[in-house]
Parts: sequence; C-alpha cells; structure tokens
Amino acid sequence: MDRRTIWAILLMMVIAIAPAILIKRPPPAADNLSPTAVDSGGTDRPSAQTPAESVPTVTPPPVARAAEVAPSDSTAPQTGSGDTVRVTSPLYTYGISTVGGRLVEASLHRYRSMAAANHGETAQILPEGSELLAPTLVLGPGDTIPLHQWRFTPSAESLAVTGPTPLTLSASRGNIAVELTYTFHPDDYRLTVSGQVRGVGPNGGQLLVGMGPTLANTEADVQENHRALALVTRQNEADRNDFSGLEPGETQTVSGPLDWAAIKSKYFVTGLLAYDSTGGRISGVSATAPAETEDDPTSAEVRVSLPLPPSGTFDYTLYAGPMEHDRLSRMGRDFDDVNPYGWPGFRTLIRPVAVGVRWLLVWMHENLNLAYGLVLVIFGILVRILLWPLNQKAMRANMQLQEVQPKMKEIQERYKSDPQKMQQEMFKLYKEYKVNPLGGCWPMLLPMPVLFALFFVFQNTIELRDASFLWLPDLSRPDPLYIIPVLMGASMYGLSKVGMVGMEPNPQMKMMLYVMPVMMTFLFLNFASGLNLYYAVSNIASIPQQWLLSRERQRRAARKIVEIKTAPEDPPGSAARGGRRKKA
Repeated sequence: MDRRTIWAILLMMVIAIAPAILIKRPPPAADNLSPTAVDSGGTDRPSAQTPAESVPTVTPPPVARAAEVAPSDSTAPQTGSGDTVRVTSPLYTYGISTVGGRLVEASLHRYRSMAAANHGETAQILPEGSELLAPTLVLGPGDTIPLHQWRFTPSAESLAVTGPTPLTLSASRGNIAVELTYTFHPDDYRLTVSGQVRGVGPNGGQLLVGMGPTLANTEADVQENHRALALVTRQNEADRNDFSGLEPGETQTVSGPLDWAAIKSKYFVTGLLAYDSTGGRISGVSATAPAETEDDPTSAEVRVSLPLPPSGTFDYTLYAGPMEHDRLSRMGRDFDDVNPYGWPGFRTLIRPVAVGVRWLLVWMHENLNLAYGLVLVIFGILVRILLWPLNQKAMRANMQLQEVQPKMKEIQERYKSDPQKMQQEMFKLYKEYKVNPLGGCWPMLLPMPVLFALFFVFQNTIELRDASFLWLPDLSRPDPLYIIPVLMGASMYGLSKVGMVGMEPNPQMKMMLYVMPVMMTFLFLNFASGLNLYYAVSNIASIPQQWLLSRERQRRAARKIVEIKTAPEDPPGSAARGGRRKKA
C-alpha cells in the first residue's frame, strides 16, 4: 500500500466523521412510530400466564400540557416552597412536589452546570415546570382522573438519605384513593416507585406517567445539547427518536411492550424502567411536540403508559442522573444503550471498541491517580507501542512493493492487451520477490477503530466532561485557543515529511503533504480538545518509527544502486530477461 492509499484512507475517515458534525439527523422512520394512540393497560398486569402482548388496549385521552400546570398556576409547586419535599444524599438533591407527586428538582452534586446562565453551579437537570412522574389515571373512555393535579400529603417534609429511605404520599377524592411510595438510595441515582389506587374497578385501567417536557440545558454549547435531546425506548433493541424530528403539534407513539423509556440530553438522562421475567411492562409511549414551536422542537409532552390491574397496584423504577456507563449498565436490560456509541450501521463495530477505550481511560484515571489529559498522552503512546510491530511490517511491505514498481509497470505495459496474462505475470513477480500487495494495508487500518471510538467517547462520555488539562478547560470541548488542533496538524505534517525521506519525488505526494494537514486542522478545529490531544500525541509518537524506516529505505535504495552497477544487464531469472527471451 503506497502513500496515496494512506491518504485515501484518511480522506475516508474525514468523510465518515464529517456528516456526524455537519449533517442533522433525519427524523425517525414512519414505520417505527405509529400515529395511533398508545397501547394501554388491560384487566391485569402481564404475568407468566398473561403475556404483555395480550393486554387489551385503551385509547388514552388528552392530558394537560406542561403550560397548564406551570409554576404560575395556583396548584403548581414553587421551587423552594413548602410544597416541595427535598430528599438529599451525597450524590443528589431530589425535590418531590406535593402537587401530583411530581419530581421537580434533580440537582447532581458531583456535576456542575456549564451553561452561561448558571455556570459553575450544581447541575440541575430538570427544567422549571417539570412533569417527571406526574400521573394520570385512565379507567375507560371519557373517565380520566388527573392525579397530577391532586395535592398529596407527604410522610415527611424533608429526608436525608443514608440507606434505603421511603417517602409516602397519599391523597383521595370521592371513591378514589392514591398512595405513592418513593424509595431513595444514597449511592445511586435510582429511585423505586410503588403505589396503589383504590377504587379502580373490576376492569382495571391504565396509568399514564409524565416524563417531560425536556431536560434543562447544562452545557456551554446549547445547540449541541439540544441536538442530543431525544426519546429513547427499548423493546428488542434501543430506538432513538430525536425531539428535533417532531413537527410542531405532532404526536408520535411507540407501541409496547417496552422495557424502558428515557429522555436524554448530551450527558444526562431520566428513564423509567418497568420489566419482569416476562418482559417489558410498558404498554406504550407517546410524545407530542408543542403546537407553537420553532422548526426543531426542544421539548415534548411524553407520557408512558402502564397497565393498572383491578387491585390498583403498580411499580416501576426511575433513573434521574448522569449517563455514567457503569451505573446505566447495572440498571439492566441494556439501559446503557441509551447513550449510543457510533452511527447506525457502524455501532456494532464501533461500540465494543468505544466501551473498552472508555473503561481503560477511566481505570487509568481512577487507579493511577492521573489527570485525564495525562491519561490521553500515555494512552496515545501506548497504542503506538502496541502497534509498532504491525506498522513496521506494513511499512516494510510498502518498501518491497515500491522496489518492484518499475517491473510492475513494465509488465503492465507489455501485457496491456492481455489482462489475464498480465495478472499471471504479476503473481509470478510477487512470488519471486516475496511481495504481498495487501500486506501493508490491514496494519494501517487497525488504529482507525480506536480513533473513531475516541471520537464518540469524547462526544458522549460524561467522565471526561469538565476535565481540564494545562490550558484546556474541558477535554470534551474544543480548545478555545486552537493550540491543540494546530499542533495536531503540525504533527501530521512532520510525520508525513519524515515518511517521505528516501522516496522518489512525486508532485502529487508533495501537494498532499501540505493540503492534508491543513484540511484536517480545519476539520478538527471544533472537535473535542482531548481527541486532538490524542491524535497529536499519536502522530508525534510515530515519528521515530517513520525516521527509522526512512533510514532503512535510504539504505535499501543505496544497496540497489550498487547492485545495478555491478550486476549483468539481465540477471538470470529476471522478469525482463524472460520477457526478451520469449519475444526472441
């Protein structure tokens, strides 16, 4: 594989990465989302004897939008008022409103907001007027009870979580009584929800749980965070539907049974999980974009439908916190897939590498007590050391291929009218000189999955968020001074320059020597500074190997000149001699 092939591979890499940055994700396919109503609960909760698919459906009625229960409403809770029960642990402070039993606050103590409006403050992932966990009871057509407007009586005014800690809220109207129990855990962002509705009736009903309308912006790049807003559900695999794909006023539904449904931003997620040994217990999910909105909605009225048996009992689990891979994995049912690594179609190949790279970077940081920037420097050098033998083999294969280039051109010229004969002579030439035309290709391709994986690791991994190094304030964000991308481009130029030592002058290669580093520098200007740091270190670590191989190429070229001067005109067994003998 010659240098032009290497440049072609780099160009393919640019073509592969650029669309993820420059092209907006298309709206979800119509066949994945039905315009019909959400499937709903039936007479009983699915069990081993009653599969979820057999549960009858009930068409859910329209429910109040967030604007109808906004903080200005007399029934809505005010942040910091006596209507909010605050639950505090070392990881978080959750606020539960006594109006509807909604979750109205989720402050994550280990993370700070990077948004301009509240930069440096504790990250609060729920927006004002949040309807997370707001319940609505549906007993049948035309029989809707808006529990999210009821005022509940809490068992405590505040809680300090040191172990599994329950909070009970109860309310009743007429013949309907509701009891909710939230159980909090001190070392996890998970809370379990159980409850009972008395007076449901023999036919049961359906419980609609609010999940919207969105997550608060916590990032410096508002547009990037908005592009990441999505509803993610899982049946057999994770299915992502971006908010930006919704038309104003449009309602899209995902039919169940589903294991979980979640709303994600770039780094944070709120997810409702409901499954047992029989499978998912979520009947369906609906998402309605606001009627008056811009072309790309950043919120949606999301309702999760759970079947309610005649006994009126229900339970599910909520996760409201950061997208830390290990925590998401422990939730089960591939909940970690809410944070995707890779593009659709390539995810199967990229995700294992990305997960492994993320694990190694976090392990080195936590166990070696190294800053993430230093971890990236060591990781870039380590990758080059591990790939040194393969790169060595690939570059020597390229040298051998370059040495027989004149003979290859001679054979191509001689047998240009007979492709089959040309191919046979080429194979003889490869065998005689022990040249493998593909020997230099695959070792060059091995570092690319790592580079692709790092691209997604820095785009999606919260552990690298807000990690500073030297003058870089955040390795997951672009370098504000543009030093790192320029250094990356300069290292790329230096690596190519050293690699061309000893090669025959080539105008095309000379042009690419200058064009490619400049093009890559401009492309990487707005990429994560950590990715640029890794790429620059990797290039610099490769220069010694390129220098050694260039010296070897020069020695081979000098030895070849001596052999030509001392050898007979047509060495025995040469392709040229055989060709002339045949012609005679």
